[in-house]
Amino acid sequence: MNEPLRLLSIGAGAIGTYIGGSLALGGHAVVFVERPDVAERLRARGLRLDLQGTVKHLPDPQVVESIEAALSGQNYDAALFALKSFDTPAFLESLTVDKGSMPPILCLSNGVGNEPAIAAALGQDKVIAGTVTSAIGRGEVGEVVLEKLRGIGVALPQHGREADGRRLSERLVSASNAVGLNAELFVSAADMKWSKMLTNLIANATSAILDITPGEVFADPGLYRLEIGQLREALRVMAAQGIKVVDLPGTPVRQLAFAVKYLPLMVSRPLLGKAVAGGRGAKMPSFHIDLHAGRGKSEVEFLNGAVVRAGWDANIPTPVNELLTETLLALTRGEIPLDTYRGKSEELIGELRRQQ
Repeated sequence: MNEPLRLLSIGAGAIGTYIGGSLALGGHAVVFVERPDVAERLRARGLRLDLQGTVKHLPDPQVVESIEAALSGQNYDAALFALKSFDTPAFLESLTVDKGSMPPILCLSNGVGNEPAIAAALGQDKVIAGTVTSAIGRGEVGEVVLEKLRGIGVALPQHGREADGRRLSERLVSASNAVGLNAELFVSAADMKWSKMLTNLIANATSAILDITPGEVFADPGLYRLEIGQLREALRVMAAQGIKVVDLPGTPVRQLAFAVKYLPLMVSRPLLGKAVAGGRGAKMPSFHIDLHAGRGKSEVEFLNGAVVRAGWDANIPTPVNELLTETLLALTRGEIPLDTYRGKSEELIGELRRQQ
């Protein structure tokens, strides 16, 4: 359990740098894969991790420019994977290596569709479900700031819980805890991933569509009802699938679910508003960042959209999630102008009423 891990970090973004860098600083052998231009800068600058005031520097990270180069003559215990959900299909399609040469992938991406996609491409034994609840900010290439330590989750293998897979999950948790990542082992990957997705839904799509802050979303009673509506739909879909709400490292998701299901709106709104403000700080949600950066892609179809698709399968209506998904995708694709709903909460709420 104490033997150093050999890890491949697919990308050196915020999560890859934070987790891969922390493990490398802890004595584990970590190889980062990045584009040639980024790889060159990482080699020149190294990695810089600001861990809540303690700055650590990895001056000579191992960086290669392709998966093929990383796998040439080397074996790994696991790979760290934290791409945006909309980039997962392209990554899997781009792989030219023999799938048997790929190590098991610890998938730390948001949403619930990445692990099934990886399993379909590489085999069920090649995927370990994971999640990150710590808040990590990114500066220049190779520079990250730990804004709030919560932790990471690692699930047991879901293909019969074979001994080798269980040992690997346990080793990843043990190694992560030894370097201060606050890791926790989860029996159910679905419980863990869907519980994290609940937290990702809050004031995310609404903020992007209306171009307002999460605080402004929660200050508007009508928008707050819409937020509670999308979360209640997600909870009903989870229940229909037999998926339980579980607490995640540093994140009391069961309290969130209780408030959403049972508390009067006038009671839950200040409580959840305070929690969202404390969790995100002044940062805008990821959907807003992606939309207004003009990336032309959105994870909404992999989060709110996943709720809609699961609702179809379970014959459970999900009108709020459907509206948020379709509206944000239309904005992302340029099918409607960005200012269509900017600051117009009543327009969005009215659209929901018209569709019901």
